[in-house]
Amino acid sequence: MPDPLRQALLAVRTEVGKAVVGQDTAVTGVIIALLCRGHILLEGVPGVAKTLLARSLAAALELDSKRVQFTPDLMPGDITGSLVYDNASSRFSFREGPVFTNLLLADEINRTPPKSQSALLEAMEERQVSVDGRGRRLPEPFIVAATQNPVEYEGTYPLPEAQLDRFLLKIVLELPGPEAEFEILSRHAQGFSPSDLAAAGIRAVADPELLGRAQAAVRQVRVAPEVLRYIVHLVHATRHAPSFSLGVSPRGATALLATSRAWAWLQGRDYVTPDDVKALALPTLRHRVQLRPEAQMEGIGVDDVLGAILRTTEAPR
Repeated sequence: MPDPLRQALLAVRTEVGKAVVGQDTAVTGVIIALLCRGHILLEGVPGVAKTLLARSLAAALELDSKRVQFTPDLMPGDITGSLVYDNASSRFSFREGPVFTNLLLADEINRTPPKSQSALLEAMEERQVSVDGRGRRLPEPFIVAATQNPVEYEGTYPLPEAQLDRFLLKIVLELPGPEAEFEILSRHAQGFSPSDLAAAGIRAVADPELLGRAQAAVRQVRVAPEVLRYIVHLVHATRHAPSFSLGVSPRGATALLATSRAWAWLQGRDYVTPDDVKALALPTLRHRVQLRPEAQMEGIGVDDVLGAILRTTEAPR
């Protein structure tokens, strides 16, 4: 008998597909991030539907969503909120920033200086923000969906390792193939507008309460000791890879465990297999490692090294 929780989450992909074409991997990645209560980094050149994806997902899940356009002059208070003086009461009151939402779209996060980028560190890790020495809880669920253009573009500030490590997944959105691009043009020719999701027919097929039950179900997915050991072997291999100057942290290992569980659950299983780990290894680990300069000069990519580690690390049977 089909699991209604799982069917609802899978239906979200269908709804998002009414607006976003050819980015199934990214859609699944954001759903996995939500199931794990994690955050996601979407990287791609301008125009590949990074922003549209986040907005469509919020509509399909009936989540409150706010967007912040990260710019060089953005201040931390513009994100977290600030104290405002009230003349009537002669007191300072706290005015919430856009971070007080369910899904925060941090658009082009690498176009603002580190001071403003770091305003999200506490929110992403502890789900609260501290203003004037007082911690203020964020609503549940809370997820940051950040977009960025490739770091070699002018006017960008690469995210520091400490912040990158707080993202559960990094999904690279590729340019669409000919058939997908034809479908995009066909929809626009028929009147589709990215700014009008209601006209695209996206409806809410899940809500925060259902999402919470799905998150609890994911945490019940069993993981055998052999699979845990396999994750450890993969993580330690990144720390000893000659091409890496920085390997995966323990937070990265727990992230891979969480995403593997969510993927297994979406596949209809209550246990994790080594193939689940392999399927989520690249998006979960690629932003947690750092290439040595000599490897970059030789044209070696992060995914190339991680792929070699996956091929050479023996998986349990």
